[in-house]
Amino acid sequence: METLKCWLSLHGYTVVFTVLTMISKGSPCEAPSSPECFRRGANKSMYTCEWSMNKTESDVTFDFYLNETKIESIKKNTSAKFHGERLIKLETVYIWLEAHVGNSSCTSLKSYVVLADIVKYEAPQKIETSWVKDNLNLSWKAAEDYAALAEVRFRRHGHPNESWVNTLNSTKTNAETSVYQVSLLSNSAYQVQIRQKSTLARNPLWSDWSPVVDVPAELQEKPDFTKTTALENGTRKVTLFWKPMPPATAVTGVTYSLNDTQSSRGCPCVKRIHHIKNNKQTFYFSYSPVNVSVIAKNTAGHSPPAVVHLPAEIAADLKACNETLLDRQLKRKTCLEWYELHNGDLRPENVITLTGRHKKKEKKRIKKDLKDFVRYIYYEHRCEDGKPRTVEMCLFYKKEDAPLTEPQEFNAFGETHCSVNLSWQGIPSEEQRGFLTHYSLCREKISSQDELRECHNISDSLLKYRLENLTPATKYIISLAGVTRGGEGPKATVTINTLPEKTFNVWWSLGLLLLFFLFPTMCAFILKRIKIKIFPPVPTPVIDFNSYPTTNQEMQVRKEEVHELTLHVLLQEDKTVPEETEGMTVLGGEWNGTDEDMDNERGDSRMSGDISDEGPDCSDDALRNSTEREMKDLQQLENEFAMLIYRNGLVFDVKTDSP
Repeated sequence: METLKCWLSLHGYTVVFTVLTMISKGSPCEAPSSPECFRRGANKSMYTCEWSMNKTESDVTFDFYLNETKIESIKKNTSAKFHGERLIKLETVYIWLEAHVGNSSCTSLKSYVVLADIVKYEAPQKIETSWVKDNLNLSWKAAEDYAALAEVRFRRHGHPNESWVNTLNSTKTNAETSVYQVSLLSNSAYQVQIRQKSTLARNPLWSDWSPVVDVPAELQEKPDFTKTTALENGTRKVTLFWKPMPPATAVTGVTYSLNDTQSSRGCPCVKRIHHIKNNKQTFYFSYSPVNVSVIAKNTAGHSPPAVVHLPAEIAADLKACNETLLDRQLKRKTCLEWYELHNGDLRPENVITLTGRHKKKEKKRIKKDLKDFVRYIYYEHRCEDGKPRTVEMCLFYKKEDAPLTEPQEFNAFGETHCSVNLSWQGIPSEEQRGFLTHYSLCREKISSQDELRECHNISDSLLKYRLENLTPATKYIISLAGVTRGGEGPKATVTINTLPEKTFNVWWSLGLLLLFFLFPTMCAFILKRIKIKIFPPVPTPVIDFNSYPTTNQEMQVRKEEVHELTLHVLLQEDKTVPEETEGMTVLGGEWNGTDEDMDNERGDSRMSGDISDEGPDCSDDALRNSTEREMKDLQQLENEFAMLIYRNGLVFDVKTDSP
């Protein structure tokens, strides 16, 4: 009836409904619907006719009529296809069906149509979805080369009781693809259905609804991952972990695509792209730098790539290459790489790769691609058991030359009268153009006529140096240049003035040296004087007991004895003084006189006695003089014995009795 109404509105024909009576010879028959005939496109010649029946018997047969002409009998099916040559296409005709069930039959209503004007597209199939900002793009194979009218209905995923929301708009056809755009929220998941019809046919019919399409949310964020790295004898084992994507993005499932820059170049193992559904993957890489990209994908698109940059594993003592395999025949599982070094950084983009699978012409081209005077890091890899392994790495120059620039930031500081400190920054690797063998350091006096410039070499690893043996109060030009096997580069220069030599320092040094020797002597003298004042020296005994022999070559231990002495002053004439003084001299050990003196005194006494015989006057004078002399001697002895007498280191008090 819908087809009939459209046909009436377009062409203004009058449809006459004839009520047919069913002639029943047995059980009653249910009449089928009016047939609907159409083409799938304006340029198609095959016609399809479809109808329906509430209850289809297993033995039902349909007779298709065009006007009153029976075209064909169809058993069991509710559709049929006819070639255009068998039908009247450009004129108005009426079509109808007659159904036969057992011994009964019934007929459908008649439809008046122009078959050439009716076009009905197939339902859209293999619908692809993608998000562009907050717009959902739906695309499918176009029925024809021009735009069609499409109707889309949608609802939120996971809400089957929600009503469908319909939108109607024209499609854009490009390269046999119809594209329809719907404004939706990209962070939500939906269910979508589509139908379409022609915009050029006179009597277009809507296609059937497409199957329900699940549309996941947009993957807006790149995967959030972590990694672990382990070095295993020239091979890096890298394991990546990443978090699951949001549930709305995974209604149709999420897969992950992983790719790396090493296997994509086939160095040294063949290219392998991983498509996995879990959130963990283990890789094996060589020691050269590599980028690993992780992309999450669903049916509505893919996430931004998460790129993992694994820097090169460079040996701490990286040295210049002694020999490479550049000019040798490579095995199939051997790979060579040259990374151009920029400011100490290695990037997989700046690499030249040579494998055993390259042909001779490709090898020659690759060798020409290596630049002169450019520093590379050379890697040699092998593929062993499907895992890449680095067996050699070193610094490489295809050809060397002198440096282009001088050492950077060349400065002088800390000048003295005979030395100066120098510092500088190294020459950038891009400007070295070869391996630095050493630095050439030169000094030259500005106002000197007879002294030539003096140069010497210093290690290329130094960035500081102390220049010594300079002349005081002199102006110097100091230059520094880098030297490679290709020659010496430009010089960095600095001008300095050494300080004048200070004589004050010399005298100060001499004074300190003199003070160093005098101070201990003065201290020793002062301490000795203090010691004498506080601890006076003990006199040495008069009697030398060491002069007496000891028994058995050992000192005998003597018992100490204490004697008491009493001194008497004798003034009688009959008591001669020399006898007493002789005994006291032995006891004290302090008498200064000799035996001759004693004899002389005795002689003098006798002489005095003799003189007394001469006369009383002389005798009295002599006796008086003798008495005075003896008194003086006794007074002197008394004073001496008043002192301490030492014997074997012991001190005795001397007692004197006065008359």
